[in-house]
Amino acid sequence: MDTDVVIAGAGPNGLMLASELRLAGVRPIVLEKLPERSTVPRANGLVGQVVRMLDRRGLYERLSGTPGAPQPAPGFVFGAMPLQLDLLEENPLYLLPVPQARIEEVLQERALELGAELRRGHELIGFTQDADGVTVTLSGPDGEYRLRTRYLIGADGGHSLTRKLAGIDFPGVTNDSTVSRTGSAEVPAEYVRGGLLHLPGYGAVPPFLHQRTERGMFVWAPFPGRLPAVSTVEWDVPPDGEMTFQELQDSVDRVLGVHLPLAEPTGDGVRQLRRLVGGNSRLASSFRSGRVLLVGDAAHVHSAIGGQGLNLGLQDAVNLAWKVAAEVQGWAPPGLLDTYEAERRPVAERVLMHTQAQSALIAPGNDVTALRQLFGEFLQDSGNVQRIADLMSGADIRYAAGAHPLVGRWAPDLLVDSARLAELMRSGRPLLVDLTPGGLFAGTPVPEQIEVVTGRGERPIALLIRPDGYVAWAAEQDGAAERDGLRDALARWFQARPLTSATR
Repeated sequence: MDTDVVIAGAGPNGLMLASELRLAGVRPIVLEKLPERSTVPRANGLVGQVVRMLDRRGLYERLSGTPGAPQPAPGFVFGAMPLQLDLLEENPLYLLPVPQARIEEVLQERALELGAELRRGHELIGFTQDADGVTVTLSGPDGEYRLRTRYLIGADGGHSLTRKLAGIDFPGVTNDSTVSRTGSAEVPAEYVRGGLLHLPGYGAVPPFLHQRTERGMFVWAPFPGRLPAVSTVEWDVPPDGEMTFQELQDSVDRVLGVHLPLAEPTGDGVRQLRRLVGGNSRLASSFRSGRVLLVGDAAHVHSAIGGQGLNLGLQDAVNLAWKVAAEVQGWAPPGLLDTYEAERRPVAERVLMHTQAQSALIAPGNDVTALRQLFGEFLQDSGNVQRIADLMSGADIRYAAGAHPLVGRWAPDLLVDSARLAELMRSGRPLLVDLTPGGLFAGTPVPEQIEVVTGRGERPIALLIRPDGYVAWAAEQDGAAERDGLRDALARWFQARPLTSATR
């Protein structure tokens, strides 16, 4: 084999996957047809559990530029309706406002630091697979060549060639009725007071939050340290020719119903001026075909509303990487790789569902306005806000049921002695955390890839945590049933190497 894994696509998902594979001791080669990283503005940040996942890999501080752990957001929106997250006792929604170009830069640095190989200017053009591996045909600066790999993973976006060559269908719906426009633009300085845009004839507009009117949707985005921008979404307003700044101005005025004078910014930075007609909600019929797998937009595409794309795709990558590594290294229990689709497909289905629901809530019309009024009443109840916040963040994910309510859920951010759990998960290895006096569970024979940590802390008294941060087993007390449960979880997820008693 030339390498363990070939990844098609060096966007955030492909780069995150490469880093996770290297942490697991697997050799990936990342292919990217673009010779350099794209500077075209795309996503403007991260929303949800993925922010906490990046903290558990030591990447949050590098991306945020601030020390310490991430903190929950004080507010957010659902379908251009405010979510009062301060109503919640446990707020699960985390935000990291960083442009995608910076995310890709940091993830590329990390992948290369860990020893991943990145081949820019090299494009997947074909492959064949057999029972032992995949032969990938590539086009590079010196012509066509081939690589032999154990697995091929498509992280090559919504138009994924990997998916098409694998013969995997991509059913869903296309909506051609919307037109989205975004451009770098400054608003009059005298209109901005107290952090709000005060628009005569309209009212106050908070930054970064969607404003729905009877005619469309508007967003004002005064990015710190970057060129400011405005965005609109309209229905059934056909575009004409190449996008211009005047077209953006006209769209803003139509949506708001008043004139907001815009000016092209004079500062340094990458300028945006783009138009997007329509959108897709699609889900691959399968996330796997033999030794070929899909992550991110290659497996699912949906509306950008709510910023769910990278939350979904990056967690695909973290879920898949350790399972592929287990297969490559020979310790995977039977069916482990099948759990990738079994776990991630329902999550993707829910994201498609709620992004479509949000798109319906921002549509024009008096009937939608009435629906929003009713929905707004629901959002005055903290229980409903909690449910939406859990949905948007991914905190409601439960991969599998177990004897303990934490099994299958995101591991809580507990302290072990004075260390945060996030600090103990930097290596990307499975983790057995034993907080019992004397380490009652730490002496259990475990596969050598599992790291065992003992110390003092709060309940639960012991946790077995998968590399992707989800709980495989938990205990509140020491007993025969708990010990049997631990052995069962070890066999289910981490079988296949000689068992040793490992402690740290």
